[in-house]
Amino acid sequence: MPILNKDMTLCISLSARPSNNGTRFHNYLYDQLGLNWIYKAFAPTDLALAIAGVRGLGIRGCAVSMPYKEDVIALVDAMDPSAKAIDSVNTIVNDAGRLTAYNTDYTAIEQLLERNAVPKESSVLLRGAGGMAKATAAALRDAGFKDVTIIARNKAAGRALAELYGFRWSAELGDATADMIINVTPVGMAGGAEADWLSFPAGTIEAAKVVFDVVALPPETPLIKAGRAAGKQVITGAEVATIQALEQFVLYTGIRPTDQQVRDAEAFVRAQ
Repeated sequence: MPILNKDMTLCISLSARPSNNGTRFHNYLYDQLGLNWIYKAFAPTDLALAIAGVRGLGIRGCAVSMPYKEDVIALVDAMDPSAKAIDSVNTIVNDAGRLTAYNTDYTAIEQLLERNAVPKESSVLLRGAGGMAKATAAALRDAGFKDVTIIARNKAAGRALAELYGFRWSAELGDATADMIINVTPVGMAGGAEADWLSFPAGTIEAAKVVFDVVALPPETPLIKAGRAAGKQVITGAEVATIQALEQFVLYTGIRPTDQQVRDAEAFVRAQ
């Protein structure tokens, strides 16, 4: 990595619980490609001031994580169709003070469903109703999944999300089961009060064929560990993080790394 200097381009991430995943991924690729760039993670104490800083300091790119994916909408100048279609933002690009919002989470979910050949006739339980849930629900609908139930205690958010994409909603999971279960809540995320919790009960995991957790830290969440132990096909948040981070990298730099460079960056993240 180049020594800090006045000509260095800065990109950042904003999250309530920052990790080193994005920092290591982006900085590794900057180094490999010889770019005079640096990436830093932040936990903002004031979101509006943080976004004002992106604009005022000329920060090139800004990744947005839970719980800010919807709150930043009012703070940007333009919404790319990828973000506007689902009213959720995970990426902001600064072009000379004009902030444009994007969503690369959708792309990641879409690619992983296809890559793992999940049958479109599968029944799905999707737990969560925030910004990431919107991206996931949109990707499921656009991929042709119809038998989807949104599990969310927030009645207004859960019902609205379900109605938007033509799915069902339930406040509680109960004894429901499905072919694929997807966690899009912070349950199981390192550093939180629920870090050691399972986002779905053991019976629901046992009945599933595919276990999908979008939580990227730790790479092996309690849900993923339980899914592996039960012999299920698993899709991890680490996979989501790699794809969405790659698309962010391209938006920021205009450069698409080779597949090998991406694999090496992913390995560098896992080695921390």
